Order: sequence, then C-alpha cells, then structure tokens
Amino acid sequence: MENDRKERMKRVYVCSPFAGDIRGNIAHAKVYSLYAIKQGVCPITPHLMFTQYLNEKDPVQRELGLRCGADLLQVCDELWVFGDNISEGMGEEIRLAKKLGIPVRRFRQSFREVAE
Repeated sequence: MENDRKERMKRVYVCSPFAGDIRGNIAHAKVYSLYAIKQGVCPITPHLMFTQYLNEKDPVQRELGLRCGADLLQVCDELWVFGDNISEGMGEEIRLAKKLGIPVRRFRQSFREVAE
C-alpha cells in the first residue's frame, strides 16, 4: 500500500494573554492562530481549546489546563509570543520553552516580529 502521508507541518505554540479581558483576549488569540495558519504552520493554542471545558476560576481545573498546555508545548517546534504584555502564565510558557530548547519568537499585537 502506498504511503499517502505528507510532510508534517511545523507546530507552533501560540502564547498570548487569556486572563483580564477574556472576551477580547480570546478574540485576539483566534486572530493570532489564523495568522499562524497563514504563515504555513499548524497553531497549537491551548487557551482557546482547554477553556471550552475547563473552568479557569477553579484552581484544580486551571492547573490541569496549565499542565496539558505544558505537555503540548513539548511537541511543538516553536513558541510564538503575541501581544505587548507578558502575563505570569505566558512567562511560565516562555521559560519552559527555553528550558526545552524550543525557539521563541515574539510578535507585537500588530504582528511585527521583535527581537527578544
């Protein structure tokens, strides 16, 4: 049987704020994810996915979401940080990526890439 599998797309972990203006931050995360797709990569955006069924206000569920996100980060090729402010949770994701040797790219909300 012929192998129809195509080459794997680069997996990019989308790191952006969630807490605070949740509605606005979700809207931004969707735009960032679409931007990533348009760049030819597969975006992994845990704070869009896990918040569909985990309660961010429940400490146990929040911790589960963070652990699942950290697990997903380990299979990503890069971490893309979006926005002009780094939240505490984003800082943890950045530190983990660096510890794992995963390249980190930083983008302003306008999508302009900036040196770290």
